[in-house]
Amino acid sequence: MHAIYRNGVTIRQLRDGDTATVVTLFERLGDRSRASRFCGAKPRLSETELDRLARVDGDRHVLVGYLDGDPLPAGIARLVRDGDTAEVAVTVADCYQGRGIGTTLVHALAADARAAGITRFVATVCGDNPSILAILRKLSGQLEQTWRGGEREVVVALGA
Repeated sequence: MHAIYRNGVTIRQLRDGDTATVVTLFERLGDRSRASRFCGAKPRLSETELDRLARVDGDRHVLVGYLDGDPLPAGIARLVRDGDTAEVAVTVADCYQGRGIGTTLVHALAADARAAGITRFVATVCGDNPSILAILRKLSGQLEQTWRGGEREVVVALGA
């Protein structure tokens, strides 16, 4: 996939093993964003976590968003496929949250997922995270939610 431009965001696929991009975005997250994304305090990523987050293969697809004038990543959306379902996660740099970058990345990821035969996304949402719920709700008006302790599993159908 070559870079595409949507809603002011240049979107590129992450190259397999590109840990530098993952670390750069992680460093742009404050404590609250890290806790929201990783369901707890996360001062740094372990080598194992970093390798997993930077892995791109037949079951793992990662998109990176950039904004004009900023060479650093503004956000990352990833999916891990399991049959016709994929676990999805999105992270946006603190300085760009609330500007539609997460929505743009997730919509691009959903288009790629549909083309690959994926029919639904599953997301683990830590505590109260209205932003990701709103993003997922835009994919389909209805979300299935199941609470497990302080986390909820959200399932969204990807429709045609």
